[in-house]
Amino acid sequence: MAAVLACGGGPSDTGGRTVLESVGSTLSHRSAAALWQLLPPQRGSVDVSIPGNGGREIRRGIRIHRCNSLTPACVTSRHGISVTTPLRTIFDLRRTAPPDEVRRAIRQADVLDLRTGEPETDRTRSELESLLLDLCRRHGLPLPEVNVRVASLLIDFLWRERRLVVETDGFRFHRGREAFEADRERDLKLKALGYDVIRLSHRQVVEQPKQVVEVLRPILLPRDLEADERR
Repeated sequence: MAAVLACGGGPSDTGGRTVLESVGSTLSHRSAAALWQLLPPQRGSVDVSIPGNGGREIRRGIRIHRCNSLTPACVTSRHGISVTTPLRTIFDLRRTAPPDEVRRAIRQADVLDLRTGEPETDRTRSELESLLLDLCRRHGLPLPEVNVRVASLLIDFLWRERRLVVETDGFRFHRGREAFEADRERDLKLKALGYDVIRLSHRQVVEQPKQVVEVLRPILLPRDLEADERR
């Protein structure tokens, strides 16, 4: 918010309704993606876009982007901060961010039901989830529901008819005692609801795909069903 105000802009708020008759400075690019929770926050300069083509000004801690195409339709307000819309944020990221970050942001926007103008994605939220989904496709396994809720829990992969849940545990978000205990608590809740739970690490999916398929196939394709598939 401070970075936007420092550049002299942002929407005004009247009676609880945001009014955008003209565009001033607005949070954009990587910083906007973080505000929308499309990408994790990063340390460093804050991205702020300003209409016009007068070149980039230099302000400490602020990365200023000048753009003639920044119109009121490209800007909204979130938590009282003037910010580019999800659609415009993805547009800006495509020009400035690495491709894997753009894909990650699009996946997360899909999960959060934010309109970005992008084709519907497979709802995966990480590279590890995408890898497991590709593994299922390559080996002819039934495709799961991805990032859906069971009761109050958001599940990575769900085969509803088989009552099977697969959780992909990247080390970054599943290390430490707190994460370990939280995972065990989730497993107990799911088992109480009648679901079997399998947890797969990044190493297992990437380096041991054959073993992963050998575990999943008998559950997802029992012998009678597998025979029907081959006919």
